[in-house]
Amino acid sequence: MSNDPTTPVPDSPFRPEPGDRDLAPQFVLPLVVRIERAAPPPRTDALETAARAVLVMLGDERSTGDGEWARVMRDWQDARIRKVVRRARGAEWRRAEALPGITVTGKTAEVRVFPPVPLDGWPKDLARLQVSGTDLDDPEPPVDADPSGPVLWMNPDLGMSAGKAMAQAGHGAQLAWWELDDAERTAWRDAGYPLAVRTPASARWSGLTTSGLPVVRDAGFTEIAPGSCTVVADHPALR
Repeated sequence: MSNDPTTPVPDSPFRPEPGDRDLAPQFVLPLVVRIERAAPPPRTDALETAARAVLVMLGDERSTGDGEWARVMRDWQDARIRKVVRRARGAEWRRAEALPGITVTGKTAEVRVFPPVPLDGWPKDLARLQVSGTDLDDPEPPVDADPSGPVLWMNPDLGMSAGKAMAQAGHGAQLAWWELDDAERTAWRDAGYPLAVRTPASARWSGLTTSGLPVVRDAGFTEIAPGSCTVVADHPALR
């Protein structure tokens, strides 16, 4: 995958222009974040947990080989790589937990990721959940990221809802995963998929996008313009 931020790769899953991937049946990876009224998670914790949830799904034995989710995971990755984050609380969250999927926890955040579903075929208990209302804040500024570990750098000049940013962080984690070899993936999985999500200063952003690291360019389905560079995936093995 080319990392030139000015020239999207033909038929990239994130390129803004139509391509062969648009001709395939379209699927979406659902993620549900738990947001209770009395105790919403911090924004950065939610973003990091969502990114880890995507990695957990990609690395799960059910998603590969002859696993029960392997076929739909392949179909999803052969088309556009869509992710949609919805929110749940109380009984909504309990119903979501009853569906096949994996719950990933952060410091306080909880995100449940589900096998991909057809774009127009969401299970009713997920389809009824709201996409809006995932605006979260960090009570305190996040500490500096460990430079020896993976970091997903978010575009400092784009305003995104927490739900949109969670999906973009998941895209970044997935690009990093694709770029790693089997041994590097295994090491990341065995360590529990450590990562940080941070927003650099605007002055540093352009350097990150031209550093040769994987870059997410959004297709522009929601919130932001097509082709917007949203995340740079910085993994030690890719530097």
